[in-house]
Order: sequence, then structure tokens, then C-alpha cells
Amino acid sequence: MTRATVVLALVLLSAACQPPAPTTPLVQQVRAAITAQDFAEASATLDAFKATQGETPEWLEAYSWIGRGHLAADRLDEAERHATAVYDMATAMLKTRPMDAETRLPIAYGAAVEVLAQVEARRGARSDAVVFLERERTAHAGTSIEKRIQKNINLLSLEGTPAPSITAVEHLGPTPPSLDALRGKVVLLFFWAHWCSDCKQMGPVIAALEQAYRDQGLVVLAPTQRYGYVQAGTDATPDVETPYIDQVRRAAYPMLAEAGVPLDTANHLRYGVSSTPTIVLVDREGLIRLYHPGQMTRDALEPRVQALLAAPPAAATP
Repeated sequence: MTRATVVLALVLLSAACQPPAPTTPLVQQVRAAITAQDFAEASATLDAFKATQGETPEWLEAYSWIGRGHLAADRLDEAERHATAVYDMATAMLKTRPMDAETRLPIAYGAAVEVLAQVEARRGARSDAVVFLERERTAHAGTSIEKRIQKNINLLSLEGTPAPSITAVEHLGPTPPSLDALRGKVVLLFFWAHWCSDCKQMGPVIAALEQAYRDQGLVVLAPTQRYGYVQAGTDATPDVETPYIDQVRRAAYPMLAEAGVPLDTANHLRYGVSSTPTIVLVDREGLIRLYHPGQMTRDALEPRVQALLAAPPAAATP
């Protein structure tokens, strides 16, 4: 596996473009070593930190990258061994503190769960992986890692199934159409966040596809949600954050300026949107044909759109 491939895999394994949580120098050093596939350097960095400061949540988050790195390189036994160690240590820490008492422990725990599930799936035990993830989701419902766990369930099981409904009781602009009302169209779901630079970078790709294929039956639906803050992470009430989101929508996403945009946390939870952007393609029959957390280039996404548009609608049942 090339270094570029490892970098890409690590990006996909990380909680890409999440709400701001500054990366510490320790985590940066360990990630850099793993990206260079220098696991000895990563371990030495962790050992030096542990010798002076102990096994802190920050250390555990950094350590979680060892398992992620081995998984990215497809070394499943090593990935499982290190992820299990992180999982056990995080579980022990959770006996004395809530999951979200600080930011580092949930990141480490979520990474361990993610790696363990992916190892099972790559070994051919996809059903066992989903059962494990569903148990973890139930155990940690209402915490910051619930969406991350749901994302991993979706990665293993969502494609080929009916698209979950999109709630639009609250929305920006005109009332968005339901997925049922869009049956017969190809729907591109673009989950975004007002703080997400990756989403803004992908905006022109979504706009170009919508313009090129709307006459052939492509519809873009772009759900978002509130996060409790506005620019620079300043805490904000819904009355303040909602117009700010609308301002970002109009400035960064011209193709959404007059569109109905669902504004509901339930959609992001249902679709496991712990990474933004998240791209979902729904075919004319309402089935999910692509579930992709993270950015996609136009070269990668456009052929998937074209294939769904070219497929004839299923014949109506008499």
C-alpha cells in the first residue's frame, strides 16, 4: 500500500470536518508518523508522553491512531489488537466520568469501535460487525459518538435499502419536498454544516451536477442542522444560529439560495452524519445506491449520477 493510499484511508477513518476540536501536538505527531508508516516513531512518541503524563484521554486519542493506521494498511490482526487495547482503556475511564465530560475520550472510544467493526467486516463477518455497532449505539445513545456509530452501521448496511425519510418540520426557504414526493427522480442528498470548509469546497461540484442534470431528473436536497454556535465557535441560541446558517447558505451555496433546506438534527443522526459533507445518492425507486461520508470529486461522483439517471424506472405494478 502506498503512502498516498494510507493517507486517504486515514482521512476516511477520521471524523472529517467535525465541529472544531483543536488537535493537540501529541496527536499531530502520532498521526504524522503513522501517515509516514513509521509505527516505531509513533510508539516512541506515545511512550515518552506516557512516562511524564500518564495514560490521559489525550494520550488515548493519540494511541487510537495506531489501530487506525494498521487498518488503513490492511493489517487486521494488529489493528484489532491496538483497537481492543484502546477500547478496554476507554471503557475503564468511562466508569469514572461521562462520555462527553471532555472531547478526547469520545474520539478515542469512537475510533476503537470503528476499527473493531471494520476489522470484522473485512474478515467477512459483516453481520457480526453491524450487531456490535448496534449494541454500541444503544449503549451510548444521546452522546457525541452516536452519529459516528450510526455512520459505520450505514457504511456496512445502508446501500441497497430504502432511503430513510428526511424530516423537514423546520427548514430554511420554501418547504422541501419529501423523498416520497421525489420518487421517480434521482436524489442527491448533500449533508452540510455551516462551519465546514470541506462542504464549501464541494459546493461547486454539487452545483455543477445539479445544473447539468436537473432536466434529466436529478434533484439536490441539502439537509443541515444547528450546532449551538456561530462563527469562531461563539455559542449561539437557535434564534441567533438559524439566520447565521441561512446567511452561510446564501453566500457559500448559491444553488441552495432559493431551495428548501431541511434543518433538523434527526436527519443527521438517522444518516450517521458525523462527517461533513456526507453524500447520499437515491435512485428513482427510493433506494440508496451510494453512501459516502466525506468529500467526492466530480470525476468520482458524476458517473454514479449518470448511471442512475440512465437506468429506466421500474415498471408500475398492475
